[in-house]
Amino acid sequence: MQQIEEPISSKNFVAILLFVIFLGAMGIHRFYVGKIGTGILMLLTAGGFGIWWLIDFILVVTGAFRDSKGLLIKP
Repeated sequence: MQQIEEPISSKNFVAILLFVIFLGAMGIHRFYVGKIGTGILMLLTAGGFGIWWLIDFILVVTGAFRDSKGLLIKP
């Protein structure tokens, strides 16, 4: 059985990883991938009081984070 490859986002994985590590509490990584609404919410809540930032960090590191078009951002 052949696996179907899912399209990958053109966003730079290393840039997103650095954004989420150093500026994650401000939601800058979400602005970069086009998720403006949730980026503003993260900015106003300091990364969802740290919890939302931690979840996004785990998603980015594991390659499960998606851009605004729903495409995976992989290394």
